[in-house]
Amino acid sequence: MSVTTAPAPPAPERVERPPRMRRVTGTVGPLAIGVSVLWLSVIVLLPLAALTLTALSGGLGEFWDAVTAPAALAALRVTLGASAVVALFNVVMGTLIAWVLVRDDFRGKSLVNALIDLPFALPTIVASIVLLSLYGPNSPVGVRLNATTAGLAVALAFVTLPFVVRAVQPVLIEADREVEEAAASLGASNWTIFRRVLLPTLAPAILSGGGLAFARAIGEYGSVVLIGGNIPGVTQVASQYIQQQIEIDRPANAAAVSVVLLLVAFLVLLVLRLVAGVQQRREEKAP
Repeated sequence: MSVTTAPAPPAPERVERPPRMRRVTGTVGPLAIGVSVLWLSVIVLLPLAALTLTALSGGLGEFWDAVTAPAALAALRVTLGASAVVALFNVVMGTLIAWVLVRDDFRGKSLVNALIDLPFALPTIVASIVLLSLYGPNSPVGVRLNATTAGLAVALAFVTLPFVVRAVQPVLIEADREVEEAAASLGASNWTIFRRVLLPTLAPAILSGGGLAFARAIGEYGSVVLIGGNIPGVTQVASQYIQQQIEIDRPANAAAVSVVLLLVAFLVLLVLRLVAGVQQRREEKAP
């Protein structure tokens, strides 16, 4: 009687472990931090410090007198008022243009999309020349806006429109269309869908674009230098008043008004940053 032995089980294959990956922590070395701080100091902090020292060279009393002078207050009032109106106008029109570019298909769409960025690349003095040629005393279309608040608003709207469009456009691209379709299937109108579904999603981007447009407008000079007319109390903006003070050898007054503009712009950007932080925390807590 022969005894058969069971075949031996095959030897387990040797599993090669993948090479251990080096963990990337996202931190940078002290050299990179030092270079970044140095560059930031040279480009931003030192000029701001020099401007502040010039503005306060005569003491707080002279600084206050410089920023509360009637001509300075008039220039600041024109600047802030026109910038606020233009920012609100561009919030509406920029959102509409972003909607058209994202949701509609038409001939020349790529050309229109490229034209949106033209104010970023075009020298602002060129924009002022173009606007003066179009809406100046010899206007080919019969519309004369030079030396008027309307002309000032058109110039500011031209240079600030891209901020709103480029802030809203990517949010619209990433918006969930299924939620809109579900709302439409339940009988919601287009306005209701926009107000109840899209607007809460677009609101942070709209606020960011409008705030950036406002901050850009308060420091604008090139696009308004010709079309505005530089009329004190009517179309003279703060940047033109600052140049005027430099020309008459009053650098402390010019620096004082410049500091006010910097503070306004900083507060606007700070508010935008805080709002963005709150929105991010809400999204992280959402299920």
